[in-house]
Amino acid sequence: MNSRQLFLSTLKRQSVMRPPVWIMRQAGRYLPEYRELKKKYSFRKMVENPELATDVTMMPLRRFPLDAAITFSDILVIPEALGVPYQFDNERGISMERRIQSANDIKQLKTDGVVEHLSYVFETQRLLRQELGDSKALLGFAGTPWTLAAYMVEGGGSIHYETLKKMAWGAPETLEALLEILSKVLIEYLREQAHAGVDAVQLFDSAAPGCPGAFYENWSLKWVKKVIEGLKGEVPLIYFVRGMGNHLPRLADIGADVLSLDWTLELPKVACQLDGKVGVQGNFDPVLLCQPPEIVRSQTRILLDEMKGVPGYIANLGHGILPQAKIDAVETFVDTVTSSG
Repeated sequence: MNSRQLFLSTLKRQSVMRPPVWIMRQAGRYLPEYRELKKKYSFRKMVENPELATDVTMMPLRRFPLDAAITFSDILVIPEALGVPYQFDNERGISMERRIQSANDIKQLKTDGVVEHLSYVFETQRLLRQELGDSKALLGFAGTPWTLAAYMVEGGGSIHYETLKKMAWGAPETLEALLEILSKVLIEYLREQAHAGVDAVQLFDSAAPGCPGAFYENWSLKWVKKVIEGLKGEVPLIYFVRGMGNHLPRLADIGADVLSLDWTLELPKVACQLDGKVGVQGNFDPVLLCQPPEIVRSQTRILLDEMKGVPGYIANLGHGILPQAKIDAVETFVDTVTSSG
């Protein structure tokens, strides 16, 4: 069984000898070859050039025996295609060139031809499918409607989401209109990724902790369900949600093939609670990959032993890999997983 077959079998919750492994946001600033390329090209240039994006996607696979490649892209390509461009700066992070503040701003979004505008993403994936062949799985991804709306309304990253919540409580019809547009675009976008050759897609709900518990269903989860229902039977879907472990019962029923969970949860207990309804992915603390190899190896083995025999388990971090991650730590982590079982 090659890496791609292992990954696909796991998505179907079939018994496998070991869990497959990939690393969220695996191509990034922790790799020296990426930093060298970044000296020549901006982040957006690399994302929007299929040849460069293909090269960056393959960088981790040239170093580590990962079972899947994740397309080098960004969740903010969708706002950009809608007419809300983004910029990325190593020091200041992500910023949007304008903010969505009113119903009139939403009317000005460029909703026609969004998928065509994003053809560079699909071209990258077609190139990757050719390069990977049948040996490795290929993953696509996108942000959830709520998470994309957070960037568009806040004008960049946020901790407390004050502006977004002001809209959600004070002008709910405005936010609903934005979330409706994003949901429709996401379904088309992820469907096209499936046509381009990805084996699965992941929805990132990084802004979910911005929802007060009583509003999580209405502000975020119902839109995630809409996307999942729109893609049903077309491509396996992994739903990554941060800080919402207390909603496990309802998460099990949203229709995702796999739930990807953060490191604050005890994954063996989660798997027991879910009782095979859905696969689980995670949930190593990203800081683990900043530690010496002996700590990485011991901590990785502990969770692998606890998850042994759980069908549908994918080894991964509980969030994206950090820029401070050490190459030998990543190597130890991946080798420990791939040599298990």
